[in-house]
Amino acid sequence: MPPFRVAALFHLPANTYTSQPMNSTVHKDLISFVEEKIPFHRFLGVKVLDVRPGYAKVCLPYREDFNGNEMRGVLHGGITALLVDICGAVALWTHFGPEDKTATIDMRVDYQRPAPFEDLVAEGDVRMLGNRIANVHIRVTSASMPDTQIAEGRAVYYVKRVGAPS
Repeated sequence: MPPFRVAALFHLPANTYTSQPMNSTVHKDLISFVEEKIPFHRFLGVKVLDVRPGYAKVCLPYREDFNGNEMRGVLHGGITALLVDICGAVALWTHFGPEDKTATIDMRVDYQRPAPFEDLVAEGDVRMLGNRIANVHIRVTSASMPDTQIAEGRAVYYVKRVGAPS
């Protein structure tokens, strides 16, 4: 197995736990893994703004390539959806160790207003973490209007702790 798995699976080198701000214990390589080790995230320019157990705040910097309807000045809806999935996974990964794995089972995005041509910010909260299934709630805003929600998402993930019985 390669040292890093990419397609919706989380896998980091062992023995790398550390304390983060706010007295949380989150895998010390989580931020660099999200931003640098997943090729698609690196291509998108994803930035992790904050993590603590059960929570993540992620920024997707604006790129002209993300434009949807240029006459209306809005981003493509798929950009918002991919940010929902990325942020949900990062929030979930804060609960897992370096050998544990997760995969997206289902995701829903409710679009509430068009996303403008600017950076998007998503915040994810783990709402339920079971033995095999987890549920994460995600809110998306634009960087210039953090109190105005653009979209809301819910994602369901399969989780497997390495060493746990199947």
